[in-house]
Amino acid sequence: MRIPGTTSLRAAAATGAALILLTACGGGAGGDGDKGGGQGRQALRSASPAPDPTRVPGVGDALQGRIPDDSRQVVAVYGKGVNSADATVVLYTKRGENWERTRSWAGHNGKRGWTTDHREGDKRSPVGVYTLSDAGGVLPDPGARLPYTEGAAFAAPHYWPKTHWHDFDYVIAIDYNRVKGTSPLDPTRPEGQSKGGSIWLHMDHGSGTSACVSLSKSGMEYLLKNLDPKQHPVVVMGDKAHLAG
Repeated sequence: MRIPGTTSLRAAAATGAALILLTACGGGAGGDGDKGGGQGRQALRSASPAPDPTRVPGVGDALQGRIPDDSRQVVAVYGKGVNSADATVVLYTKRGENWERTRSWAGHNGKRGWTTDHREGDKRSPVGVYTLSDAGGVLPDPGARLPYTEGAAFAAPHYWPKTHWHDFDYVIAIDYNRVKGTSPLDPTRPEGQSKGGSIWLHMDHGSGTSACVSLSKSGMEYLLKNLDPKQHPVVVMGDKAHLAG
């Protein structure tokens, strides 16, 4: 769905936006006498090979293979555990053939952890690789490279806890069950409502979310200013066990 351009479509979008916000989300060699120790160290080195710089760290073949060949920016979300809401968010940038760690932030994911079969209201974040194509928020555009939609429609309802009121000051839509190239508030769900949606990167309130990924305001500002559509950014997200699978 394109961003509305008529009065009637704006009204429909406003209604959809209200519904979305109600369901949106609310890291010295020894001499001959040291042969035994040397062999032990050699065995340890053999068991722990150096990381491959051409791969995103901690991501196994299944998800590594889903990172588009033309992507040169990856936001990796390392969940602490399948049932944990704690995560570390790391931005990697590809230089030549190698992935380099650019920045990292503490963050949170769904209150109940992670799932490979996300459903509306399950409070778990979906494991997977998703493109990042659109952004927005209550606050004015801080200089985002992604298309940015500003508006009060992003504001969290004030019957939510006060700690959550600024969650959506900045958001980046995760392209899970949504139409790319539209505002994050677009209510369209190509795979159906039961599969959930409105899964965003957004500002952190100090605990788990409804299914989104959250990080600090400074982290969101950095991502908005640096994620570049020309670099085809994606998010790779999940608990560490699923990511490594």
